[in-house]
Amino acid sequence: MPIAFAYVMMGLLILTSILLTLLVLLHRGKGGGMSSMFGGGVSSSLAGSSVAEKNLDRYTVLVGVVWFASIVGIGFWLKVTEATL
Repeated sequence: MPIAFAYVMMGLLILTSILLTLLVLLHRGKGGGMSSMFGGGVSSSLAGSSVAEKNLDRYTVLVGVVWFASIVGIGFWLKVTEATL
């Protein structure tokens, strides 16, 4: 397999790692703990999940799946490369 595949997978892994971290930090806290320490404990008058929160959940899951797939791709590339040596 070409080395370009490994570079693409590494770049994708770095990009999705940063995006996944940011998306997780954008989620609203569900209770006490660290989230309430930084102002996340303020309750709002809106009940239930908004469309924005549902979309944030979907984006987080999508980026998580791409992140996992890039890790599997790197592992596959390492396995194939090792077999050819």
